[in-house]
Amino acid sequence: MPKFAANLSMMFNEVSFPERFAAAAKSGFDAVEFLFPYDYPVADVTSWLKESNLKSALFNMPPGDWGAGERGMASLPGREAEFLAGVHKAIEYALSLGTPTIHAMAGLFPEGADHGCHRSVFVDNIRLASKELAKHGLTLVIEPINTRDIPGYFLNTQVEAHAIRREIGELNLKVQMDFYHAQIMEGDLSTTFRNNFDGIGHVQIASVPGRHEPDEGEVNYPHLFQLLDELGYAGYVGCEYRPRARTEDGLAWFHR
Repeated sequence: MPKFAANLSMMFNEVSFPERFAAAAKSGFDAVEFLFPYDYPVADVTSWLKESNLKSALFNMPPGDWGAGERGMASLPGREAEFLAGVHKAIEYALSLGTPTIHAMAGLFPEGADHGCHRSVFVDNIRLASKELAKHGLTLVIEPINTRDIPGYFLNTQVEAHAIRREIGELNLKVQMDFYHAQIMEGDLSTTFRNNFDGIGHVQIASVPGRHEPDEGEVNYPHLFQLLDELGYAGYVGCEYRPRARTEDGLAWFHR
């Protein structure tokens, strides 16, 4: 069975963020992930992990002004210096938290903009970030996100992401495959995962279409979990879903 990481940005919202670490551990998780740790001192986040005997699987680089609707900077011309500063800040947190993998969000593509220009900026930024993370033995992932949840997001399909990964060619650059996003945009999940297995650095799950627990909807998760085991996937599976009610009440799938 794959290793699961509770996503503390979406799960256990019944309690405050610091309290979610203990709640995840009490529910049986041995690892967690979250969108961003930067609202808290790195020492505090590190202590919450250690107190609950949890591992940190993944978090995102600074996304820009999240409250104003920004969703990353990696593809945005003119934001290169800010993106690089975010790379270094993410590395600082990752080294303290023991997080092996960091996600760089691509950002929103402005309507009518030059796609080639944004793609060039994205490739250059991701190449530089990969090299910086490699100095510390860290993995960088890029993630396609569906256009329903985030309209205008620059990177939308596994096909696009793996083409960019291969173009950049850095060994520590991988693609994050969120089965929820991939099902909405492309489908064909088993074949896509199998064909790109060596280039996938992190997996996330949620039901489709509701983005709830992975025990409903149109995706056959028992089949996918079996496939991950068959192929020897050694990374974590992030549970990035919105619980239907109390988080603990929806964990029967996990305990099975």
